[in-house]
Amino acid sequence: MKIFEGIVVSGGKNKTVVVEVSRRTPHPLYRKLMRLSKKLKADTGEFEVVIGNKVKIGETRPMSKDKYFKILEIIPEKHVKKTVKKVEEPEAEIKVEVEKPAVKKEKKGAKKL
Repeated sequence: MKIFEGIVVSGGKNKTVVVEVSRRTPHPLYRKLMRLSKKLKADTGEFEVVIGNKVKIGETRPMSKDKYFKILEIIPEKHVKKTVKKVEEPEAEIKVEVEKPAVKKEKKGAKKL
């Protein structure tokens, strides 16, 4: 039985979702790792999945022309606990503007008369 993990990318059909399964495999000649992906149709069964869920799918008998996988489980996302630090606001600052006298700058290379 083939078992894959993937991300749900479409769910518009009745009891059917499209799962994108990606894998990394080396190029046959150059040996660079390439990311290959394939979109597979899977039966939802009793699961309620949403686009973006990570799921585990397994091979079954053909249920239709294209659908021959079934969702085995929904993989929960790891929740990262976010901490927010409270920033103290500084007291009101007083802005003082000092006017500088206007000074004419002489152009470089200009002759003085």
